[in-house]
Amino acid sequence: MATGSDQTQWAIGDHVCALTNGGGYAEYVAVTASHCLPIPAGVSEIDAAGLPETYFTVWSNVFFQQQIKQDGVFLVHGGAGGIGSTAIQLGTAMGLQVFTTAGSDEACAYCEALGAKRAINFKQDDFVPILREAGGADIILDIIGGDYVARNIKAARADARIIQIAFNLGSKMEIDLMPVMLKRITLTGSTLRSRPEAFKSAVAADLQKTAWPFFDAAPAQLRQRLLPALIWLMQQKRMN
Repeated sequence: MATGSDQTQWAIGDHVCALTNGGGYAEYVAVTASHCLPIPAGVSEIDAAGLPETYFTVWSNVFFQQQIKQDGVFLVHGGAGGIGSTAIQLGTAMGLQVFTTAGSDEACAYCEALGAKRAINFKQDDFVPILREAGGADIILDIIGGDYVARNIKAARADARIIQIAFNLGSKMEIDLMPVMLKRITLTGSTLRSRPEAFKSAVAADLQKTAWPFFDAAPAQLRQRLLPALIWLMQQKRMN
């Protein structure tokens, strides 16, 4: 292990996780010092390796340099996945009412164990009327695309943000933009890898300042709530 001669943030022996440029599938990897974060207390090095990619992605798209309305409604699609589970936990910690979609009752139980107010089994229920009944979503984070784009617009309330970061069902679709105008909806999206190093450094600093303290508070608050999640994860591993 070595550190660059021009950086003073880290020293040999520090335990860090980092956002790597294009992946870190190697025994050794060089990363920008300002893209590193300390491994939170109580988190193993193996688990910490999975934090930066999802936390940088969710934070930069949903929370970074944004005014977050307390008790606002946050709809997260694909809640049982890496991005989804991160978004549920961050949204809950930031004071949002998190609704999410998942593909089974077990996955929905997992999402609710992570803090979601309601997890919707999309194979059984339509998320649009459920969100409308809740007053509409203020923020929607979508990895699905396809026909979900038009349905997200229907589920959104006035002045909502809809954030598109992936397209599991395809990136080409036909939508009616009139509701976007009438509701003053902001449609946005991004990719992280192509962003400048300075932007990633700013996100890392904001994560360490605002989100990383949640790890210190989490164990006592979440121990009982996470038990069903751990059971579900063990069941999934046995099935696979």
